[in-house]
Amino acid sequence: MTIGDLRRAVEGRVLGVGDDGFDEARRAWNLTIEQPVAAVVEAEHAGDVAALVRYARRSGLTVAAQAGGHDASGDVEGVILLRTGRLDDLRVSARERVAWAGAGVNWGRVLAEAGPQGLTGLAGSSPVVNVTGYTLGGGLSWFGRRYGWASDGVRAFDAVDADGARVRVTGASDPELFWGLRGGGGDFALVTSLEFDLRPAPSLYGGRVVWRGARSGEVFEAFRGITEAAPPELTVWFNRFAFPGAPPMAGLDLTYLGDPREGAALVREIDGIGDVVSDDRGPVAVAGLGGITAEPTAPSSSVARAELLTGLDEGLATEPIDPLISIQVRHLGGALAEAAAGAGASGALREPYLLQMLGVGPTADAVAAARAAQDRLAERFGAVIAGRKPYTLLNPAESAADAFPEPVLSRLRALKRSRDPHGVFRANHPVLG
Repeated sequence: MTIGDLRRAVEGRVLGVGDDGFDEARRAWNLTIEQPVAAVVEAEHAGDVAALVRYARRSGLTVAAQAGGHDASGDVEGVILLRTGRLDDLRVSARERVAWAGAGVNWGRVLAEAGPQGLTGLAGSSPVVNVTGYTLGGGLSWFGRRYGWASDGVRAFDAVDADGARVRVTGASDPELFWGLRGGGGDFALVTSLEFDLRPAPSLYGGRVVWRGARSGEVFEAFRGITEAAPPELTVWFNRFAFPGAPPMAGLDLTYLGDPREGAALVREIDGIGDVVSDDRGPVAVAGLGGITAEPTAPSSSVARAELLTGLDEGLATEPIDPLISIQVRHLGGALAEAAAGAGASGALREPYLLQMLGVGPTADAVAAARAAQDRLAERFGAVIAGRKPYTLLNPAESAADAFPEPVLSRLRALKRSRDPHGVFRANHPVLG
């Protein structure tokens, strides 16, 4: 490969090692992840994606696609990194309850368009996460308990196959590829846009409540009681925070897809817990969903690990978490646990809870300390840890084999071999890795 040849193949900007702006262009969202790519291509349009794939196929090269790189694994040595941020077309139809989003569109834009029309997409907790990458990995939404995986709401993908042909993938046109792209990752084709269902959201209730850390046990017990009886429209997450320079705190994040008065009644048992630090519960605009957890909207250094839980352990409320800055327990269940007809590769998520552990990693020592703490907590809670995790929450050291049961993994591997036998595409967590 020469940079000159690559620049002649596409219309978008091409950067190679040593070019001004190369280091910034290859940077992952998580600044602890290095991306030792050979070049970066910023596609101007879907035609550029097709031209790049044809070039890579002829040259025996590999392409990895990212919009922002939130789930980057670092497994990209020597590849061409495709940035899709300029594929940013978005259309929302209230009449059809559907959205069409280019591969560069993030969830904040979708919610800002859909919300005023009384609709929502199945977005997660961050407004800056890319819709396409999130959906290819399955997509765990605030409203997954009501509607299941975001990937199962996809109607069609516009994609480029391993020969560089532009294709439209639906359940009718290519059922096997359609299945694999819905939750199996982006290892089989490069998606340039997707069409997906929007859901009614005439009113929402939600917010975050934070208490002093001494109340952690009471908050946890309230979380347990609320989630045991929660209707699928209600989602509640338990948090413990240990921010540098701040006292320990506990919290609940919640959303209710319905009337705010009903939502408030469903969680009224937390109203009697004292030592409240902050409480911003109330009616929530769809576009405000991304603000509930107040996650960073700029790249940062972090060390994350997720584990599915078969149940709750009391130590989640009491076990020391230092030097991590937070742990979070998400309530799952509902539609996520059901094997929907015609579902994609994500399949049913039988485990009722999900544990996420987060540290900061500005230095190698901080990264090592965070990982050691995560290992310690995983061992402590081993009795309730399921041993697998959602593909969308794999950490850089994990593979697709950690996410999928053997029959699904074998099917995904067969799909990879048949659709990309020369290895033109590389997902964050390759199914053959």
